[in-house]
Amino acid sequence: MIITEIGEIGSGFYVLGTSRFPIYFLDGVKPLIFEAGISCLGPAYQADIKRILKDRTPEFLLLTHVHFDHCGSAAYLKKAFPGLTIAGSKEAAGILTRPNALELMARLNKAATEGMKLVAPDLVSEESFQPFAINQVLSDGDRLDFGKDVTVEVLATPGHTRDSLSYYLPKQKILIASESGGCLDATGEILTEFLSDYEDYINSIRRLDGLEVDIFCQGHGAVFTGDDARDFFGRSLRAAGEFKHLVEESLRAEGGNIPKAVARIKAVEYDPKPQPKQPEPAYLINIEARVRYLAGLMGK
Repeated sequence: MIITEIGEIGSGFYVLGTSRFPIYFLDGVKPLIFEAGISCLGPAYQADIKRILKDRTPEFLLLTHVHFDHCGSAAYLKKAFPGLTIAGSKEAAGILTRPNALELMARLNKAATEGMKLVAPDLVSEESFQPFAINQVLSDGDRLDFGKDVTVEVLATPGHTRDSLSYYLPKQKILIASESGGCLDATGEILTEFLSDYEDYINSIRRLDGLEVDIFCQGHGAVFTGDDARDFFGRSLRAAGEFKHLVEESLRAEGGNIPKAVARIKAVEYDPKPQPKQPEPAYLINIEARVRYLAGLMGK
């Protein structure tokens, strides 16, 4: 099954906020938040969590990576729940010390706020992105025990970004991998999401494909269960090969000119697709990174 609505997916496991910019939540002895979405939805995430927990509070926020739309409300949630421990990779902790990275996160969160006002104005606040710090650094192979059969295995899954982590709950067979495995969009296509390294991205997908998964949470738009979860990564590998071919053909057609190749790909991959889709400023940053990387492999 492919689930595009928010709410409870499994016993005590929820998608909260909006499907476009979701966070994932596991109620238990130590309630866990995965991802932190965008800044303007911070109050909406908080309200959803409080409806579930009542007088209790979440204890950990586990970040997959620090792109603007996956960490945007982290500072807000830390303020709302002061005892919250924010966890992420060493690379993520380093990124959060860079003024230029923080400025970009703020700018892209502001753009996302304007976009959300068009599709879900009742959920949107004027909360802006605020800097925050990683309280607990996580590494590949870490196993986190949260009591009562809740263990989270930490997997380094670089390729989408250098700081990407995925989280696997073996007892529940839940995988939160964000864009490390690709992302199905509203048209049914799987978007290839490598930004830092294509080969790392392919190897990460293969690693995720080796897990026994009943619930797979991607970064945006949908949660997959059952056979749809198990089939996803094979489809994503094929989509990655097709995307690589599209970029190579576009670069050849444009004589290696990267801006022209980006425009050609955008006309095929982005422009015809209906909303909701990735905000255009973020898309342009990401597609240029992917094209530049593959151009480098081609020697352009």
